[in-house]
Amino acid sequence: MSVSYFVRYQGQAEDAEAFVKYYRERHVPILARFPGIERIVLHIPAAWQDPFPVKPDGFALIAQMVFSSSEALDRALRSEARALARSDFANFPAFHGTVHHQAVVSEEVFAR
Repeated sequence: MSVSYFVRYQGQAEDAEAFVKYYRERHVPILARFPGIERIVLHIPAAWQDPFPVKPDGFALIAQMVFSSSEALDRALRSEARALARSDFANFPAFHGTVHHQAVVSEEVFAR
């Protein structure tokens, strides 16, 4: 098992491409400095159609940071790199919406 910390940008960026590019090229290197971080995965909306009535989420980006334990995540969240990441938000391309943070224990229950 691992612990993932998700940051979900619910809403819209004025320029979606510029937002993701900035995040990937400028913000991820800051996140990569978190002590104990093992992996960073960006989830970017894809074009899709579901034949069943579902409600799309409407997020601009989800960043997933993976740690080996809750203790490792706690150390990262109290680190200087985290403070830098928080202050970097002011440099992001324009985004209108809400940013959600969530830590979860990840348990893989199926794989091929």
